[in-house]
Amino acid sequence: MKILHSPLVASILGLVLYVVTTAMVWKPAPRLNTDAGKTNADIVAMSKSAVPSWEYQNPDADMMIEELKKEKQALDKREKDLNALAERLQAERMEINIVTQSVFRMQKEFDANIARVTAEEAGNIKKLAKTYAAMSPEGAAVIMKELDDIMLVKILAALKESESAPIIEILGGQGDAEAKRMALITDRLRTYLSTPKDTKKGSTP
Repeated sequence: MKILHSPLVASILGLVLYVVTTAMVWKPAPRLNTDAGKTNADIVAMSKSAVPSWEYQNPDADMMIEELKKEKQALDKREKDLNALAERLQAERMEINIVTQSVFRMQKEFDANIARVTAEEAGNIKKLAKTYAAMSPEGAAVIMKELDDIMLVKILAALKESESAPIIEILGGQGDAEAKRMALITDRLRTYLSTPKDTKKGSTP
């Protein structure tokens, strides 16, 4: 019985008892048979129909992608419309500039073709008109022929129509060049401008 008091024997005996006891109380967990009632063909079909994770499509994600595409198309259309509007505005601005320059040029030409009597010279023009009116049309035409166009227009405008008409007729009958000149003079007479206030201020009693 001394052998039972040996530590080595006691350890071996304890190990044997532990194994036996564990074997007696341990029960394997029941196996879940998820494939019960399924044939091999069913299992193969299920494996074939299974979609890989990288091929899985989320309907919500697809809807968001579609909405983003629509928004991008709307932004592209808006950008295209804005570019077209900018081009149209640029073209209209150029047209306005052309019209403005044309009006400015016409105004400049109009002003150049108009004889304006200033307050300072109104009295002198009136005196010269009286002098030419006292002369014969032939004598007045000889002198007035040498005047520049602007001065000639101013003097003719200061004369009465009965006084200026014979002089214009005589000057216009002195060749083609003078006829063309008098045509321009009479056209300038049509657009002749004289400020009554300035004329009155510069006139002498």
